[in-house]
Amino acid sequence: MLDLAAIFIALTSFLTYLSYRFIRLPPTIGVMVAALILSLIALGLTELGYPVLAVEMQEFIRQIDFSTVLMTWFLPALLFAGSLHVNLDDLRSYKWHIGFLATIGVLIATFVVAGLAYYTFALLGWQVSVLYCLLFGALISPTDPIAVMGILKTSGAPKPLQTTIVGESLFNDGTAVVVFSILLGVLMLGQTPTVGEVSLLFLQEAVGGILLGIVLGYCVFFLLRKVDAHQPSIMLTLALVFGGSALATRLHVSAPIVMVVAGLIIGNHGRRLAMSNETRRYVDGFWEVIDEILNALLFALIGLALLVLPFDWLHVAAALLLGGAVLASRLLTVGPWILMLRHFRGPDRQIARGTVRILCWGGLRGGVSVALALALPQGEERDLLLTLTYIVVLVSILLQGLTVGTLVNKLYGSSPSRPADH
Repeated sequence: MLDLAAIFIALTSFLTYLSYRFIRLPPTIGVMVAALILSLIALGLTELGYPVLAVEMQEFIRQIDFSTVLMTWFLPALLFAGSLHVNLDDLRSYKWHIGFLATIGVLIATFVVAGLAYYTFALLGWQVSVLYCLLFGALISPTDPIAVMGILKTSGAPKPLQTTIVGESLFNDGTAVVVFSILLGVLMLGQTPTVGEVSLLFLQEAVGGILLGIVLGYCVFFLLRKVDAHQPSIMLTLALVFGGSALATRLHVSAPIVMVVAGLIIGNHGRRLAMSNETRRYVDGFWEVIDEILNALLFALIGLALLVLPFDWLHVAAALLLGGAVLASRLLTVGPWILMLRHFRGPDRQIARGTVRILCWGGLRGGVSVALALALPQGEERDLLLTLTYIVVLVSILLQGLTVGTLVNKLYGSSPSRPADH
């Protein structure tokens, strides 16, 4: 296990160097592109009769439990690091936007994508059940917090838009995991749960995660107030992230939601009331470095996964169609909601022009979707959905991720806060 971790860190470091030295894209996307190029080189050498590099890399990738690594280790730490710098007052100001998109929006997108996927599969001659289509809709519907926060750091989007997109992406994976878990339970058990069972699962995963996050966040906040030194403060936050994630898993509540809530408490109350300027600087610097390192590792892993996924050009065509379905579901979710808000809000709180376009185009898909696809039971349907999910995520990160900044600049230029109708 340690050898595997050492190899992966060394390889990611090399890819990070190549990204900064030659590719010069946004850091996380650059690392992924470097990993993709390495994967394509290995596949090209295989076609030329030299399969050694591809075989070795495939064996290496297969040893990594992507789903466990992401959901248990990477995602909680990344969500905590991201939520440390999210202003709680801003979230409260846009709670209706964020709450709707992170809950009802995910449910709407799940059913819309599932319906379009069912007809797409039938059109291409694949027999995929409605239940598997719903599972695909659930796993591809949430926007990815890791990809979104990485892109928005350098964007010039209006603050309300940034708050809405980041807040939604921090919370909607919890909703998606609950919906996915319910559907997966139906698949495994072969029976539909009652409304009471669904409600209980939601309370356990989502509400339980919020409550545990509040308890753990305020416990660590209390401890931070008793000591003002950077070393114990950093250690306490580390214990909160990894110990809290392990406890959440044991209690069967959503670890990502726990970390978001705890991160908001430490980032707002802890940084302001329990840390001196020097301690705050060390804690912020530590988690910024952790955030960048884990992002690089995650996106390198996504890029290298190309080597172990069997696909052909029909899969690519299907994935492009489904990527369009994902964008359509996003538009159907965001458009009516924004139009309604425009109608009821006063002129002093007008919504910025281009809101619908940026919310749709900025809703990137990422590693969370791939991790959920890997949780599907073994079989032909899993292989198909995993391959399609991977391609959709790849295109989303490369196409939307690299152009959303251009869209923001085109809409707002140097005056991003300017309101308008569309």
